[in-house]
Amino acid sequence: MAEKVLVTGGGGYIGSHCVVELIEAGYHPVVVDNFSNAVREGDVPESIRRIEKFLDTSIEFHELDLLDQPGLEKLFKKHSFSAVIHFAGLKAVGESVEQPLRYYRVNLTASMNLLEVMQAHKVHNLVFSSSATVYGDPQRLPIDEQHPVGGCTNPYGQSKYFIEEMIKDHCKAEKDWNAMLLRYFNPIGAHSSGLIGEDPQGIPNNLLPYVAQVAVGRRECLSVYGKDYDTLDGTGVRDYIHVVDLAKGHIAALKKLKDGCGCKVYNLGTGTGYSVLQMVKAMEKASGKEIKYKIAPRREGDIASCYADPRLADKELGWKAKFDLERMCEDLWRWQSKNPTGFSDGTAS
Repeated sequence: MAEKVLVTGGGGYIGSHCVVELIEAGYHPVVVDNFSNAVREGDVPESIRRIEKFLDTSIEFHELDLLDQPGLEKLFKKHSFSAVIHFAGLKAVGESVEQPLRYYRVNLTASMNLLEVMQAHKVHNLVFSSSATVYGDPQRLPIDEQHPVGGCTNPYGQSKYFIEEMIKDHCKAEKDWNAMLLRYFNPIGAHSSGLIGEDPQGIPNNLLPYVAQVAVGRRECLSVYGKDYDTLDGTGVRDYIHVVDLAKGHIAALKKLKDGCGCKVYNLGTGTGYSVLQMVKAMEKASGKEIKYKIAPRREGDIASCYADPRLADKELGWKAKFDLERMCEDLWRWQSKNPTGFSDGTAS
């Protein structure tokens, strides 16, 4: 019988791609989401509805906010989960600077509720969606897992750091717990079908969705925040990773939990950094469209460069990113061109 894995925030961008990989790897995902960043189609996220269609399967979904601890208790009483993959949380750097208390309340309380309910129901295997923002402004590049953490430049990163510390402390206290803390770099791209992808609600906070929306004519112009960083062209440099590669990293992490590994930390990135303007050029090539941009002041909380040393994940998880920048941009453009207004467009279904 397939192992049941609870996926929190499974209707969102990374979560939905992970649901696909879980099903294809033979797991039985149970998805919860509160629709804070997922498009509703009846009682389920549109992303989940589309996955059911192209994989010809049914996926159990529950509308649930992790701040609702009694609701979470009820779900754990109903199911016997072998593990939890925890994506749910607020995730926009700029918004977190403007609304720090909201980010701490939502991200920390939700995670505490989840850990407490897992403990009560003897579910001791966790994969946590963390972030390279826990490294703060890098002291050295590329960033490996031994790089100091905690000097975060924004409340979003701080919330991820605090959750990591909670999980580490809990694993020290409870020796039968196993946790994988996966520090993401910058996910982009979409499923090769073009049926699911990133559909941010409102104005995109991340670079590539905004670039794609400019290319498809949904937005007029891209704002490039800062052109005076100490980088090759003055714009910020990041490590971009295909979302499908990232999702496959979660499957590798789930398998590693079987080893009784305790609490482990892994970077999920490519090890290569690209600037904002390099990404604009790559998307112009993929889309065949001119992407207009203007230079704007730096955003508070941003840093100059951030890219991974991903060798530990290769060595211990047997995972490495496979897709190159061209493929990332091609898949992103396929998704955006098929769904000019995102999931609400409906033309791809």
